[in-house]
Parts: sequence; structure tokens; C-alpha cells
Amino acid sequence: LFYSGGVEPESQLHLANVLREYRVDLQSVLEEVHERGMPLTDLELRLIKSVAASRLEFVEDQLRLDGHRRMHAGPGKRILRLARSRFKRLASRLRGLTRPKIGRLQHYPPRPLLVPASYLKTEPPSPAPTISLVTPSFAQGRFLERTVYSVLGQNYPALEYFVQDGGSTDETLETLRRYDERLTGWVSEPDDGQADAINRAFVHTTGELMGWLNSDDILLPGALAYIARYFAAHPGIDVVYGNRIMIDEDDCQIGLWVLPKHDDHVLTLVDYVPQETLFWRRGIWEAVGGRVDPTFGYAMDWDLLLRFREAGATVVRLPRFLGAFRVHEQQKTSAEDALGARECAQLRIRVHGRPIPVDEIVKELRPYLRRHVVVHLWQRLADRIPRQRIPVATLPAEPWSRRRSLPAEAGGAGATRLESDASR
Repeated sequence: LFYSGGVEPESQLHLANVLREYRVDLQSVLEEVHERGMPLTDLELRLIKSVAASRLEFVEDQLRLDGHRRMHAGPGKRILRLARSRFKRLASRLRGLTRPKIGRLQHYPPRPLLVPASYLKTEPPSPAPTISLVTPSFAQGRFLERTVYSVLGQNYPALEYFVQDGGSTDETLETLRRYDERLTGWVSEPDDGQADAINRAFVHTTGELMGWLNSDDILLPGALAYIARYFAAHPGIDVVYGNRIMIDEDDCQIGLWVLPKHDDHVLTLVDYVPQETLFWRRGIWEAVGGRVDPTFGYAMDWDLLLRFREAGATVVRLPRFLGAFRVHEQQKTSAEDALGARECAQLRIRVHGRPIPVDEIVKELRPYLRRHVVVHLWQRLADRIPRQRIPVATLPAEPWSRRRSLPAEAGGAGATRLESDASR
């Protein structure tokens, strides 16, 4: 309490003097209250007396005694104490640097969401494979436009993008009508949850590459072109995913998940794969049944990955930030932790044939987490290299996307707009 690292004894004595002046002033106020007879409760009176007469005086005395003791200590002792303090701060910083970041949803205070300018220069292969992307949505109208714009704003030339809404009554339908001409299609109708919405949406798609993007997350610039180029150059790869940026409700960056090379064994213990960056070939999708398991309310993406693995899929982690995961109070990840724990335990039993104790999971994850720490530190060093970075535009400025919405023939739940022309 009375000695903090590099605080000099002189500064400590100055603080004691300031505290004394404050205590004297407070005591004078108390005396004035007595003289004027101002109405104070017994509780307020006891509080002022306690603070003025004992607590502040005690702190002041301790500050003064410790300051005088340190001033009269030999220079060697003072240097040793300062060295110890700085060593403790350095050790604490090193522990922070070597602590795994994946699994944590916020690493630092909000800062502008920036990406390398090179992200915008990524070109799709020629010919570009069709990417079928779907967004399940319910009552996420305040974020949905940012999600949709992050997809359509990439101007990928062979995109099927379908939004399946669960009958929202917020601004969702207004947003979907504004983007009507750019979407492959959208439906707003009651469903049986997120997995059911994903399955319904994929029925309207035919693309060679597939993925889904939740209605509060976004894709980063150039992600679709980068993914398509990788699949085109590596025909033996079935599933890919990339690194993740965490953002808050205001689209500000609050953390990074930088992942090491994919580890098939780790996938059987935990799911560190950022879902918004996950894409796969339609062939492996059809090989595992062509659907997301609707019995899962939380771990449906992990279940799908494990089924891909059981079907012999080759999975690769791409060394690029592909998507941004939004952290907010209403998100499922925060609101359904108990359900998630049960479903994750169920999946481990399915794969390993037995429950896996927590200490065993921790032990098995250590090598992977050490590799993660290395790549995360490397990313931090790379971020310090001077290079052009640009802010990510999360809301559109184009006239077509901000025009006034047209009246809908059928509003509310059940509103529908389907279109088979995937080039739109």
C-alpha cells in the first residue's frame, strides 16, 4: 500500500502532506457542521468522524514513516528495492506475453479496426469457384447490415449469399429489403433454431465452396478471394479456416486469435477454430450428410468439424485474418455457457469413448498452446513493422445500399424473397 515500485520517498512524503491538508479541511468542515447545526444523520456523522479522525490520519502517518525510513536508508538498499520492483514488473509483463490468448474474448481496450492494405488487393482465381455463404439470423437487426455489407462489399464475382431469418420483428426486414437486389435470396419465417436455419438456407445454394457467417460477425476485406485462391491452388484440401479478430459492439478491435498450424488431435479435445473463418468443399459436406446437426444448440460447428474429420477431410489453417467475431452481451457464446459445456462433453465422449477429465485436456493442449504463444508473439512483432494499414469500412456508403426501403407486399414473419440467379 505504502511503497509502489519507482515512487521516490520525496513523492511519498509529498503525498502524506497533501493527505494531511485534506484531512484538516475535512475536520474543519465537520466543525462547521457542528456550529451551524446542519441536519446530519447519525450514520453520516459517524462516517465523517471515522474518516477525519482515524483512517486518513493512519494512512498519512504510515506514508510519512515509510517515506522517512526510505530516505534515510543507504543508497544500496534503495537501488536494490527499485531493481526488485522493476524485475517484478518485467516478470509480470513476461507472464502476460506468454499466456495463451485463444479462449479469451478481450485482450486490450478498444482500438480502430485496421487491416493491411494488401488485403484489398487480393484477386480471386480465374475462373472463380462459386462460394455459397449463408447467414442465419434472429433479432440481430442492429448488427445484420454490417454482416451483409462485409460479404457483398467484397465484390466476389461468383457468390451465392442467402440470409435465413427466424421471423425477427426488429429492423432485420428493413435491412434485407435494402439489400434485396444484391442477395441471392432471403427468407423470414419461424424455424427451430440456428442449425435448422443454416440447413434451410443451404437448400437454396449450389456453390462448390461453402460456409456460414453469423448475423453479428463480419468477413474481413479480401477474405473470399483469398479462400477461393487457396482452394483453387490446393485441390486436395477439403476444409480451411483462418485467424480471428475480436470486435466490440462499435466495430472496434479488442483482441486477436492467432492460431498455429492445424492439429487434428487438438480438434478432438477443444474447438479453437473460428467459425466465421471456416469454409469447406461441397463434396465433404455431402459426404457427412449435407446438414448441420439440429440437435446441437451451441457446438454445431464443432460437431460438423468432427464429422469432417471422421470422413477423412484434410483441414488447413490459413495464415491470415479472415473474419471478425463480435463480442456483445446478447451473443450465444456468453449466454449459453452451461449448454455449451454439456454439448462439448458429449462430443468428447463420442470421439474418445469416455469422458475426458479437465486436467487431461489441459495436459494434452500444452504443446499446441505453446505453439500458439509463439505465433501470437510473431504477429505482435509483425504488427510493429511499418506498413500501410487501412480502416475496415463496416457500413456502406454506396447509394444502392442506403436507399429508402420499398414497402413490402408481405411484412413480418413469412416475408420472402428468393432468387435463383447466383450472379446477383
